[in-house]
Amino acid sequence: MDRRLFLTTGFAALSGAVLASETKSSENREIKAIESAQVGCLVDTTLCIGCRKCEEACNRRNNLPRPENPFTDQTVFRDRRRPTEGAFTVVNEYPGMPSPDQKQIGTTHCKVQCMHCLTPSCVSACLVGAMTKQMDGSVVYNKNICLGCRYCMVACPFEIPAYEFSEPLKPKVRKCEFCADYKTKQGANPACAAACPTETLVFGKRQELLALARSRIKNRPDRYLDYIYGEYEAGGTSWLYLTGRPMKEIDLVPMPIKSPAVTTESIQHGIFKFGIIPMALYGFLAGLMWKNRKSEEKNELKKTEQTERGKQ
Repeated sequence: MDRRLFLTTGFAALSGAVLASETKSSENREIKAIESAQVGCLVDTTLCIGCRKCEEACNRRNNLPRPENPFTDQTVFRDRRRPTEGAFTVVNEYPGMPSPDQKQIGTTHCKVQCMHCLTPSCVSACLVGAMTKQMDGSVVYNKNICLGCRYCMVACPFEIPAYEFSEPLKPKVRKCEFCADYKTKQGANPACAAACPTETLVFGKRQELLALARSRIKNRPDRYLDYIYGEYEAGGTSWLYLTGRPMKEIDLVPMPIKSPAVTTESIQHGIFKFGIIPMALYGFLAGLMWKNRKSEEKNELKKTEQTERGKQ
């Protein structure tokens, strides 16, 4: 290798290393900025009394259809409920004490809504970007570009997004959006947290909520399990839960630490990284064109031979 080639190659390698380092540093800064801006909500299930004020506030804030029975109706607790296109959050009741030190209470209540994952599978699965994650962590939906493919519903590990099957012309995917637009415009808590009379729901910066949860666990080990649901589940979520009883008993299902989106995206990126699909497509088209051309040449040759025979 001569000197010029050596210097050129070395400079290119050095530039690439510097660029990669700067890119990595930029990504780290961006991640830290996102983490510092990330908001969340801490749900202390030992404090929930099942008043359903959060359901009512959510209904009003989002202009959802009013239920047939009032929100004071406790008979809804007879059945396990899930969020729907007309109810973005629901509270369920479970027999059993909220924690060992609450023996006077015979039932536990737990709120269910979109978890607003840190690495949302619904966002990853959306083909057109109708699902997006905001800087503060809110996962919101754009009805104007949605295709209605419902891949987001399939991808969500918590089975939250609901589809308006009753709307034949302009159906939408509906779910809790963390009152994203209202928070931006008004600077207020999400409707559910603002309405909670027992401070079961505490809204704030996610990092501060984790610190608050840890301090409660430390100060009251007789009340809380030493675990924060949502800190790591499915890659981490904006909604965090404190409980005093096994989480499975109140439908907080176990989740892998890694978000499903990480696995699917790695597969997608692996496929597209080296242009495998475009190359395969172009190869197929080239082969098809070659085959058609050969077929045409054979047909022309047969016609020529038939013409020459006719002349003889």
